Amino acid sequence: MLFNSYSFLVFFSVVTLLFFLLPHKFRWSHLLLASVFFYAAFLPLYILILAITIGIDYIAGIMIEPARGNKRRAFLILSIVANIGFLALFKYYDFIVFNLNHFLHLHIPLLDKLRLSQYVVAANNQLNTSINNVLGTHLDVIKNIVLPIGLSFHTFQAMSYTIEVYRGNQKAERHLGIYALYVMFYPQLVAGPIERPQHMLHQFREKKSFSSENLITGLRLMIWGLFKKVVIADRLSVYVDIVFHKPESYHWLNVLLAVLFFSIQIYCDFSGYTDMAIGAAKTMGFDLMQNFKRPYFATNIKDFWSRWHISLTSWFRDYVYISMGGNKVKLPRYVFNIAVVFLLSGLWHGANITFLLWGALHALYYLGYILFKRLLPALNTKTYLWKVGGWLLTFTSVSFAWIFFRAKDAAQAFGIINQILNFNSNHAFNMALKFDTLGFGWGSLVVGFCALVYMLWIESIYEPQMLSLNNKPKQDLVFLILTTTIVIVFGMFVREQFIYFQF
Repeated sequence: MLFNSYSFLVFFSVVTLLFFLLPHKFRWSHLLLASVFFYAAFLPLYILILAITIGIDYIAGIMIEPARGNKRRAFLILSIVANIGFLALFKYYDFIVFNLNHFLHLHIPLLDKLRLSQYVVAANNQLNTSINNVLGTHLDVIKNIVLPIGLSFHTFQAMSYTIEVYRGNQKAERHLGIYALYVMFYPQLVAGPIERPQHMLHQFREKKSFSSENLITGLRLMIWGLFKKVVIADRLSVYVDIVFHKPESYHWLNVLLAVLFFSIQIYCDFSGYTDMAIGAAKTMGFDLMQNFKRPYFATNIKDFWSRWHISLTSWFRDYVYISMGGNKVKLPRYVFNIAVVFLLSGLWHGANITFLLWGALHALYYLGYILFKRLLPALNTKTYLWKVGGWLLTFTSVSFAWIFFRAKDAAQAFGIINQILNFNSNHAFNMALKFDTLGFGWGSLVVGFCALVYMLWIESIYEPQMLSLNNKPKQDLVFLILTTTIVIVFGMFVREQFIYFQF
């Protein structure tokens, strides 16, 4: 059930209305059942897989809390191994087997996973074909092994619970239903934000009263997220998908524009989902953590990572980076720590060399920035010229890295880079401007540009989570009417999946 579907509109309305009509003691079970229904709408088998991980971590938390010493650590390790084991089986099995088969000349069968993303299905089929070509044989394929949607999100959220119990920052949750709701809360179940137990568990026990302020704030966030998704992201995806499918067939200008469009698309798609998730929770009085803070306004790469996918960045910071010593170590170890975090971040997104290259690029960017600051500590980078230059360099670097994130494989990524640099392309320049041949007419281009300007304007005057104008009801009303009208008139309701659902 996608957030940008009419079925979700009905689902959200019914669930929210019943939440306030029901007595407080029944609300947790209502939300849990609604979340189960929401997740099962993608594929019912997902629930069984999720139930197993919930049971493991629920028991682990209870076992960890009273234990001491090595026994306490052992329970935590077993919990983490179980969670990582599920990720390895359902998400990284093919990647591991591919490399084992290729380098050790083994004949381990691949898993033909059922996935919801068309380009992930295509990549998986291509992987099977590539293995058979490399080994010169026809491998047996295990059918119907399912990749649970949003697996990396709720796995990391579950691991944060057991880690915090181990650290003594969170008491073990004895109520199985409340803990299951912590993992399965439908607004952020499949694409985050990745929550922490200290922030969420107590909220499910609190009695929530209806608030018109929460309703207005939540609806504002939801319509804003829907605007970014269906008016901007899905519109640009048409052009991006066509060019990225066969980049060598297009003028370098088209390819460069597709890279730029994807940078905008992925932000509007992912932050749009986050806005809708936070908004849906807010209407019922629940507060989810902020996940984006105008990342493309960043003037350096460190600033960018303090604004982009904040819940994942802070997860790696708190549970991996700091655990390895952070920056309180010698320079070689510090470089190693940064590299590990970014490579793991890349691997978190998927079992593909392109994601590792994307993570490696950001590690180089980050280390380059740190080196620059150390070599020139007294340099005044707060001037207007430095800020503009820093913003341009940051946006260009991030957009370049997105090439590897979006490309189906490393060969295509390098082919795209080569095509952009091929200024002597045989493709006529005037053909590059005929956007209608790419399923993207000039009218759609104008709509997309105007929508982008509107988004930049709104996000420059509102707070990142758009919570600052509740004392200005007239301005709120104008925003809601105008944005809703734009969504209805110019939205592309083609049931496009959110990009981060595949992770």
